[in-house]
Amino acid sequence: MLVKDIMNSSWQALYEDELVTKARAIMREQGVRVLPIINNERRLLGVVSRSDVMAVTSSKSPIRVKGVMSTSWYVATTDAEAARTVQEMIKLDYWYAPVIKSVQDNVYAGVLGLENFIQALLKKESPKLMKPVSEIMTTDVITCSPEDEIDNVWRLMQEKSVRGLPVTERDKLVGIVTEKNLLESGADFPTFESRKGRFKAPAKIASLMKTSVTTLKKTATLKEAARIIVEKNFGRLPVVDDRGVLIGIVDREDIVKALL
Repeated sequence: MLVKDIMNSSWQALYEDELVTKARAIMREQGVRVLPIINNERRLLGVVSRSDVMAVTSSKSPIRVKGVMSTSWYVATTDAEAARTVQEMIKLDYWYAPVIKSVQDNVYAGVLGLENFIQALLKKESPKLMKPVSEIMTTDVITCSPEDEIDNVWRLMQEKSVRGLPVTERDKLVGIVTEKNLLESGADFPTFESRKGRFKAPAKIASLMKTSVTTLKKTATLKEAARIIVEKNFGRLPVVDDRGVLIGIVDREDIVKALL
């Protein structure tokens, strides 16, 4: 299985001189986590992530995407072996890799996401998918509370390189907050300045966390977790016991590691 067999070839890219505000709008509307940046010849220049966009303090700033993009992102080629490419992505803690046609021409071809690999193996009905999530879940879970200030949680996400946090009270799961929620909130980052009076400092996680959370029990299979993650475009799923106490979390990377 090659990268070109499973990648998303219709993934939108932005030209280098387009505005960060456009990248922000696309990420909000389409729910994408990264946007490749290209030049007029469609050669790949870099990648802009949600974190890059949110680090621009003013949503009205005329900053171009080339001013905030990362050029050190892992890049795949269409003819590379998919499993090996995904292994490299996990090693570097990247859930997405822009894809080029070849190293020689550097022409943008699409994006490979971990979900593309998961979906391909779901179709193959791998026996590894029947493992319980208890065998792969992370049990030392980083969490936050509804009363935590948004800017502190944002910093925690950056420090721990996580894109979402379960929200707990007395160990019970009461919600979840992700980079997507922060981006959609309309707050400016990292200063969280008020935007049209929507937030009054210090804003709390309770004001934007999602309280309707899809969860798993520890006996659920990888197949169940994988299907939910792919179909609903979730990055992670909390695992709870019968009392609603958080006992673990499973994300895309955990599933891919188990399937490789």
